[in-house]
Amino acid sequence: MSKAKVIVLSVVQQGLTKAEAARRFDVSWRWVHTLVQRYEADGLDGLEPRSRRPKSNPRTTPEPVRTRIIELREKLTIDGLDAGPATIAWHLHAEGTDPPAISTIRRILTDARLVPPEPRKRPRSSLRRFAAEQPNETWQSDFTHWHLADGTDVEILNWLDDHSRYLLSCTAHTPVTGTDVVNTFTTTINTYGPPASTLTDNGLVYTSRFTGGRNAFEYLLAGLGIRQKNGHPGHPQTQGKIERFHQTLKLWLTGQPPAPDPATLQAQLDTFRQLYNTARPHRALDRKTPHQAYHARPKALPDHITDPHYRVRFDHVGTNGKISLRRAGRMHHLGIGAAHRHKKVVILVDSTHTTVIEHGTGQILATNTIDPDRTYWRNNEREPGRWPGSQYER
Repeated sequence: MSKAKVIVLSVVQQGLTKAEAARRFDVSWRWVHTLVQRYEADGLDGLEPRSRRPKSNPRTTPEPVRTRIIELREKLTIDGLDAGPATIAWHLHAEGTDPPAISTIRRILTDARLVPPEPRKRPRSSLRRFAAEQPNETWQSDFTHWHLADGTDVEILNWLDDHSRYLLSCTAHTPVTGTDVVNTFTTTINTYGPPASTLTDNGLVYTSRFTGGRNAFEYLLAGLGIRQKNGHPGHPQTQGKIERFHQTLKLWLTGQPPAPDPATLQAQLDTFRQLYNTARPHRALDRKTPHQAYHARPKALPDHITDPHYRVRFDHVGTNGKISLRRAGRMHHLGIGAAHRHKKVVILVDSTHTTVIEHGTGQILATNTIDPDRTYWRNNEREPGRWPGSQYER
């Protein structure tokens, strides 16, 4: 029998006064009085312990907010995007709703049985996170496999900014070749400027250091003064950001209709790139999106490049020893030299100069001073002759 029942029976049946019962059982007179009132109203059942929870709580999450939290969880999961409590809070804030605490959102999801149980994970405090201090300080690159609707294997090549996780390029290939790496890299440079360094694995499309010599990508990096970094063989953790990114990419693609051809897959990748950069806050970026983080700080540059307005282009020397280049809507002609006719070259263009590098060897064939008022820009690496490309050119 509970203490409350003993107290009440001592008053009702034994005839003790409320004050005597209070002294005997070491409780207050007010408590004895309350118990007797409960007994008189509901009998012994009225003496059972009662909840002290208030009938209403002004801090309770409003039902529309609870409903929206569950809707966002289901929608983001279907879309293949991160659907954790912090991400849901970000979306609520973006919609103009003051979000509840992260722990509250987690509890709402748990109560709705939308959070599957997981094993205990390694504490975050034990992890060492490495990240570049500036955008364009390091670009990570790698490719991963995906299948079209008919089972055809496609490789997806990605360029990711290490500091901001900004997805600079995401393209589909069958398969990825060294030329694809060079072309996507130069296209990305023309959009975002050159990085100070790159970080990749040791795939042959990135490096030939284990087979001797240099490949086209390595020559391009050397010509631009970009530092090349490669992870240790068998240690993918070095490229951990892009390895983790591939999981996010594949999770999203799994939620899309299977692409029947590379063009359709590329359209899906373009959509994903937009979502990933602008509509997906990142925990490692203090819940900022990659787009916000990438544009929040000044961009790093290769050591010998001081002009961020840089352009890279592939071409070949014409039969007359020249290359045509359009600048500011006007066509100009770069003098290279007849001895280099038909050679494949990489042209680096900044605000004041062009540098022409042989694609296969990395040799500088020409430098030209940009003069908007002249149609022809001579090769500064050669002594001037009577006219460009003539037999008198020395």
